[in-house]
Amino acid sequence: MSKVPLTERGAELLREELKQLKTVDRPRIIEAIATARAHGDLKENAEYHAAKDQQGMAEARIRDIEAKLSNAQIIDVTRLPATGRVVFGSTVHVVADDGTEAKYRIVGEDEADIKAGLMSVTSPIARALIAKQEDDTVEIETPGGSRTYEIVKVEYI
Repeated sequence: MSKVPLTERGAELLREELKQLKTVDRPRIIEAIATARAHGDLKENAEYHAAKDQQGMAEARIRDIEAKLSNAQIIDVTRLPATGRVVFGSTVHVVADDGTEAKYRIVGEDEADIKAGLMSVTSPIARALIAKQEDDTVEIETPGGSRTYEIVKVEYI
């Protein structure tokens, strides 16, 4: 399995979610299954089937998180030399061809939240920005059409 790039923050968020699933959600679901089982006939017991579905989803998420953490390549961008080059974990300030300014931090897929300025490393914009430097101009094909961005500043925070 290939390495999963994560920032320190992203890895910590996954660890917290895993702890929540194992210590809070899993016992709650087990209790719900036991309670529903006590109601009798399981064939037509909607509470039982709903709880079993929840259990399946929780266990799948636990396996997913454990796999990601075991294959994680945790990158601490603050330890990288400030070269002005866009890398995983860096914060990029760009100006689009229409004059709009934006600031994005390039993060792993699980941490991505574009409204919070956290862009997935697998997104078309992030893939085009990686390895570019301050003052470079990048043309990117997006679902909305071709856009040009100028990299104004790269931070390693």
